[in-house]
Amino acid sequence: MASVHHSRVDVPTPDGTADAYFAYPDDGKAHPGVLLYMDAFGLRPHLEAMADRLAAAGYAVLVPNVFYRSRPAPVFDLPEFIDTSRRTETLEQIAPVMRELTPERAMSDAGAYLAWLDSRPEVAEGPIGLTGYCMGARLSLRTAGAYPERVAAAAGFHGGGLATDAPDSPHLVADRITAELYFGHADHDRSLPPEQIERLNEALSAAGVRYRAEVYEGASHGFTQADTSSYNRGAAERHWEELLDLFGRALSQP
Repeated sequence: MASVHHSRVDVPTPDGTADAYFAYPDDGKAHPGVLLYMDAFGLRPHLEAMADRLAAAGYAVLVPNVFYRSRPAPVFDLPEFIDTSRRTETLEQIAPVMRELTPERAMSDAGAYLAWLDSRPEVAEGPIGLTGYCMGARLSLRTAGAYPERVAAAAGFHGGGLATDAPDSPHLVADRITAELYFGHADHDRSLPPEQIERLNEALSAAGVRYRAEVYEGASHGFTQADTSSYNRGAAERHWEELLDLFGRALSQP
């Protein structure tokens, strides 16, 4: 594993400036770019540690605060360890901010994040990879559909609401996707019931998308997030294996 350089950065967007975390191997070389989409709890030390781990594996990783319109991170007043059994109370402060991030705003921002990665000398030329967690899995899927010429691989883990009945459901971008996809779904996840998993798979298969989707047995929504009570070490390590395998296939290394 390479040593890692990381810093806080500002990314200009059509609506302002998004604060973000940027990590990359400290070897003087350009590496494939990765856009890591946060969960609803926001940009925080745990996600920075995840970015560092990806960077150590050979990637230049940007983690934007997608809620930057509200305030710089940390957007919410949360404890260092998040008890997800009190999720209802926590979501009371998060839900209004989530609603402000419409699909249109999110994809406008995605274009800015991708352009910023393109501008950086630490990022190699060529397509990039995406990974997203919880709500970030929706953003990963939407970005793969909105910018197919820029995205070679996209992953989503314990995502919710990926294939709803809404007219703007994320799964409806399937016919625009050219990237290879991987989904690691949580076994115990009310935000993504079996019928939504089936609907997502059907849409991706009908569109001819290269993908693999697995349900992690015994894993709860949020299983990758070590600073929450939903964390499942075995499922989280499996996620790392699958994510690095996907990026290793789809993204060229220097």
